[in-house]
Amino acid sequence: MNAPTPQQGRLAHAPVVLRGGRWWLDGGAGSVPASDPAFTAVLDDFALSMAAADQAVANLLIQQDEASCVDPGGRR
Repeated sequence: MNAPTPQQGRLAHAPVVLRGGRWWLDGGAGSVPASDPAFTAVLDDFALSMAAADQAVANLLIQQDEASCVDPGGRR
């Protein structure tokens, strides 16, 4: 099984962007590729954790919505 990879795009609330499988530091003056392997590994881990948290919240909202559609008597 392959390890999950972060999705392309901006990391929420951070000045970094994943483009073409490479992290870029994005600032007002332009973008610079992030080349430190330890730093990019931390960015990968953080991006995967954020994606997992987003998915967990989405699942909870779905469960909450499903539970609110059914009354205690089992009628809709």
